[in-house]
Amino acid sequence: MDISLLYNKVNAFILLLILSCPYTIIQKPIDFASLNLIQTTNTASTDFGRIKFNAPASVLKPQTPKDIAFLLSFLSISSFPQVSVSARGAGHSIHGQAQALDGIVIEMSSLPRDIKVNKNVKMERGLMISYVDVSGGALWIDVLKESLKFGLAPRSWTDYLYLTIGGTLSNGGISGQTFKYGPQIANVLQLDVVTGKGEMVTCSPTKSSELFYAVLGGLGQFGIITRARILLQDAPEKVRWQRAFYDDFDTFTEDQEILISMPELIDYVEGFVVLNEHSLKSSSVAFPANLNFNPKFVLNGRFKVYYCIEFAIHDNQAEGIKVEKVVEEFAQKLSYMQSHLYSVEISYFDFLNRVSMEEQSLRNRGLWEVPHPWLNLFVPRSGIKKFMDLLMENISPNEFEGPILVYPLLSDKWNTNASVALPQAIESRTDRVMYVVGMLRSINPTVCESDCLNKILRKHRYIALTATGPHIGAKQYLAHHPSPVDWHSHFGSKWIRFAERKARFDPLHILGPGQGIFS
Repeated sequence: MDISLLYNKVNAFILLLILSCPYTIIQKPIDFASLNLIQTTNTASTDFGRIKFNAPASVLKPQTPKDIAFLLSFLSISSFPQVSVSARGAGHSIHGQAQALDGIVIEMSSLPRDIKVNKNVKMERGLMISYVDVSGGALWIDVLKESLKFGLAPRSWTDYLYLTIGGTLSNGGISGQTFKYGPQIANVLQLDVVTGKGEMVTCSPTKSSELFYAVLGGLGQFGIITRARILLQDAPEKVRWQRAFYDDFDTFTEDQEILISMPELIDYVEGFVVLNEHSLKSSSVAFPANLNFNPKFVLNGRFKVYYCIEFAIHDNQAEGIKVEKVVEEFAQKLSYMQSHLYSVEISYFDFLNRVSMEEQSLRNRGLWEVPHPWLNLFVPRSGIKKFMDLLMENISPNEFEGPILVYPLLSDKWNTNASVALPQAIESRTDRVMYVVGMLRSINPTVCESDCLNKILRKHRYIALTATGPHIGAKQYLAHHPSPVDWHSHFGSKWIRFAERKARFDPLHILGPGQGIFS
């Protein structure tokens, strides 16, 4: 398709409609011309996954949220053939979720990245809290740097910090702190949102609450987050970071659940599968200590798999917690492989920013700007052993490149009013624990070309279909489904509410075409 021709047609039609539009909300052609609507679509047609490449007709680089509202309000009231719109943050989606084929992509990074920290604000009933007001296009790494100047930090994180606020809040936002504080969407006090109808709304749990909960985990279907108010807490200066190794999966998960049962002492829990020598070395890039661990990955002609738990304790002397004593106490409770508990003290900033070192390592090896056929799932505790059996039957341990994360979360830290789809056992609270499983592969295109990549994608699809069936009861996180019918199944009992929210806040289905949820 000739994108330049399409671009000119789109803008010609828009200008013509503005001139003849009877609605007073569109005042004159110069209003639309003032929007930074450009034809440069190269970055907007790709993402971190590098699997789909859907080019938009135009890209909007808004200077204020009003620019976004103007565009969406015009599209929602015009008789112009439907134009779809996607908001793009850091472009870290995997399957083109932030792309808009022949539509308009809004580059959220062009908004001013305002970050304002408010410390010890008196709320109702004398409650004192701290929070940060931040643009939806700002990065979490910038929020961390600014809040640390005040001795504060958000409570819940993602592993990788070079993602936008609006992007992670539109999905959930999880990491090793989620068992203790809930996902990032559970730590939001207020949002500014532009709906699919172009309405600018400030919402919270008590004000326009339906929109508030709809956009949290809403996959960009109901509105575009232009500003968020995020809860802060006192930040420690240092973190005690521990790693323990296992050769038995049941023991590995049992010890993880021991750790998350004591949130008053433990601040972070994650785990990963050690499939091969490469996964052991790559996972140790950011851990600033020598791991004297030399496992045998082939025993009696069969592959042997190992596991690692990593947990962290904030060195918060003001709270009187003796970190060394806590480490010693848990070392006695855990059943890791003897002599394979490793410990290091690191600054809080470096701990939270640890994945940037792994990023640099991958960049140095030419494995960052390559296809990433990632698969992420929420698996209820009742199905995690069956899932791991399924996984090991469908991957080659000696060939897999990239980490496989496995760590537990608690159901009571999730607000079911939010749009995120959780396993039915979690929604109904019949299972209190669910596991995050993240298969985070990097594909070297010189070794694995298109046929190879498609084979991996088909295998991942099979794993996902089997895991989300009744035998295991999982749900995809950062989901990708091939049709609206599959999305209906994904949301399950939440589908009716999800569809009703869509009809209310984006009735013309303008937003989020890359997700493929609505036809």
